[in-house]
Amino acid sequence: MSETLRAPRLEVAANGTRLAGAVAAEVSSNNHYSADRFSVSLALSADPAALDLWAAGGEIMIDIAMGIGGAGTSLIQGAVDRVSIDPIRRAVRLDGRDLTARLIEARTQEAFVNRTASEIAETLAARHGLEADITPTRTKAGRYYQDEHDRITLGLFSRAMTEWDLLTWLARQEGFDVYVRGRTLHFHPPAEAPRAHALSVADVMDLRLDRALHLAREIEVVVKSWNSRQQQAFTQTARAPGPRGGGAAGQRQRVVLVRPNLTTEQALQLAQATLRELTRHRLAIRLTMPGETAIMPRDALRLSGSNSAFDQTYMVDEVTRRLSLAHGFTQHIRARTDFTGDGATPPAVRMGAGMG
Repeated sequence: MSETLRAPRLEVAANGTRLAGAVAAEVSSNNHYSADRFSVSLALSADPAALDLWAAGGEIMIDIAMGIGGAGTSLIQGAVDRVSIDPIRRAVRLDGRDLTARLIEARTQEAFVNRTASEIAETLAARHGLEADITPTRTKAGRYYQDEHDRITLGLFSRAMTEWDLLTWLARQEGFDVYVRGRTLHFHPPAEAPRAHALSVADVMDLRLDRALHLAREIEVVVKSWNSRQQQAFTQTARAPGPRGGGAAGQRQRVVLVRPNLTTEQALQLAQATLRELTRHRLAIRLTMPGETAIMPRDALRLSGSNSAFDQTYMVDEVTRRLSLAHGFTQHIRARTDFTGDGATPPAVRMGAGMG
């Protein structure tokens, strides 16, 4: 179906005022513990009064909405990092990040040792004017520092830590996901049943199917640790079998991680998280398709129509949408296979009394 019939719609507002001269925009949303990004191209002649804002204004907050006919869907809200003005062609380009940038730019020297991760997340969200979608936690942050050496180290190097560094570190300790969408900070466990979208090969304009052969075998992750408080060494193991037909018989990809002063639960979580990440790289897809606003990072894609083992469920890592008056509305998606999407079973866990 042509873009003319699809009637793509682009709406850009700066500090709450809609801009008349928006001719193109790109929004990149990701699942990488980093800020989403945007760029906007404007025709200066359509709104000459805005030149003062671009040339000498203070903070510029942008809201970009895209859609097909009717009202657009807001895809990103954030501040402009860079303004580029072309006075000859009468054009302006704006580049920026979503509101995650407020946390990324904020340095912290606070340890919050007597507060839980969720309390810290609520404090930082309120500090930056963000709404909070936060699942309560119980463990005090000081428990994660393990011993006095870790606490001293945190204090010495806290000038190099941002509030976003702290939140992502806490999220990993809790097994949580953390991200900003719109004006809301999300801090909670990953969705057990993410939104799923059916996608056929016939729906896409371009498709690349990637398979990592070095991971097409049984994978075993071993975490070894010595806990100085408990005076005990232990081993935690997580394992996933290879997909059917993947790798030579008896081959195993073994990854060994040595981390000091973990609890048995933390070591298990690290083994499982590492295993999950490795298995997600077994299969990946990259595709370009007509633009829409439903598919987002952390959603699931159920691919069909390749008539191969690639017809399965993938988790969306990144969506980049581009809408311009000249070229229409398209989106590029990168996704990787789900943990159990290639036939893997949940990890087997083994504890040992020693470090051998």
